[in-house]
Amino acid sequence: MTVAQFSARTPARGGSSVAGVTHVRHRHDEKFTVVGNHLAQHRQLSACAIGIGVYIQSLPDGALIGVKVLTARFPEGEARISKALRELEAAGYLERKVERLGGARIVTRTRWYEHPHAAEQVKAPAARPVERPAKTRTEPKPRVVPELTDELKPAAALLARLRQLDPRLLLSETDVRRLAPGVQRWLERGVAPSAAARTLAGELPAGTIRWPGRLLEHRLREWLPPELPPEPEGPKQTPMQTCEGCDRAFRSDEPGRCRDCKGDVH
Repeated sequence: MTVAQFSARTPARGGSSVAGVTHVRHRHDEKFTVVGNHLAQHRQLSACAIGIGVYIQSLPDGALIGVKVLTARFPEGEARISKALRELEAAGYLERKVERLGGARIVTRTRWYEHPHAAEQVKAPAARPVERPAKTRTEPKPRVVPELTDELKPAAALLARLRQLDPRLLLSETDVRRLAPGVQRWLERGVAPSAAARTLAGELPAGTIRWPGRLLEHRLREWLPPELPPEPEGPKQTPMQTCEGCDRAFRSDEPGRCRDCKGDVH
């Protein structure tokens, strides 16, 4: 009797092989470490050394990687972890140097090279810097300060006296000359000098005013009051006249006699 053999390999369907790993890809946007294949697929390093190397590369600067620290982190014992660290040293990834400080203090300097053989690779020639024409420095144009005419002197005096209302409104002579035409526009629109001074110096911000000229320039421009409209004309009154007969006052468009004197004539 023939016995069925169940150990025969099942042929792959569709002609494709089912052997080998299949990667389920995932894009990491945070908390990931970049490791070169020169470490992850190193031919001479043990699996323990490669694993510890990847772990060390994921740590920030200043992290401790001593044997006791790694033994507390991984299930491997001290002997196995020590051997793995020596493998990483031999491969050039890990460097540990003992230095003696002042007195009897001894410290171990530890460095981790993410690519120990990168310095041995041939460096590409540095790109030749592009020569750019030197920039010519242009001198700033001087600000034109208007001449202080007799017409602008009252406005300039108003600006100079603002520091009496608030010491922070101390203006330079240049600022006074520059801002005087703006104050003159306020005065031409019927604003009394005292009212203009109170408005410009009122409701100031707290603290130090670093640029009082700029603040007043903004207020003169943005708070400019409108021009006063012409006053409406009232009802026209008949002028007063003096009677030629009795010297009494009466209203009439033309000089002459009052009503009573006119009656006496008739």
